Amino acid sequence: MVVEVRTYTIKPTPLMPNSPHVLIHYPGLLRSKIENPSFNPADLYDLYASNGWESQWVARYGPTQPSHYHSAAHEAMTVISGEGATLRFGVADTSDDDEEHTHGKGYEDGGVEVQARKGDVFILPAGVAHKTYDPKPDAPSLAFHQCKDENGVVIRDPAKARKFFEGIELGEHFQMMGSYPFENDWDFAVGGQHRGRERQVWAVPKPKRDPVLGESTEGLCGLWKEKPTLSKL
Repeated sequence: MVVEVRTYTIKPTPLMPNSPHVLIHYPGLLRSKIENPSFNPADLYDLYASNGWESQWVARYGPTQPSHYHSAAHEAMTVISGEGATLRFGVADTSDDDEEHTHGKGYEDGGVEVQARKGDVFILPAGVAHKTYDPKPDAPSLAFHQCKDENGVVIRDPAKARKFFEGIELGEHFQMMGSYPFENDWDFAVGGQHRGRERQVWAVPKPKRDPVLGESTEGLCGLWKEKPTLSKL
């Protein structure tokens, strides 16, 4: 299988830690799998679990969302339905107004904007800022389905977790599935929360396997260093 790999170096900003590891994008890597008439999100749960990653949610995206990052976990996001959306990486919102921080000037300078399509996989190092907006087809609001029990605890029993993803309806709207290295819980950090403590975020351990490519050096196993060189930032 020929894998197209795109990488982006996302340097720290005044408000966002970002990462010494590159952001990885596999355009359309899983499109044929997802477009198979028999596809179910549980299939991706199985794929990621085989590589030591734990899927925890599926989101149908609304018009926009706050820019944020995860301080204690790397993240894989896979586009499982919809026509597309814009993902902005690397910068914090500087306005509370949705229109201003999405289409205006209410965010930090710099960053990278990528058009996401069905079958794309993004691997985000801990600390990398991101937001998703302008999904197609349009959806009125965010619908966030988390693989948690009635007490709000992540379901880690494989049979129960798989059943959760089997029950997800794909539909026509833009949806992504979020996965993390096993037993890594994510937080929702916004600009400035780790100012002066960026190295704490950068120290999150490198996963042993890429969520899709496993031990292949085409993926994070070859692209991320065990001890990233912080001086390059």
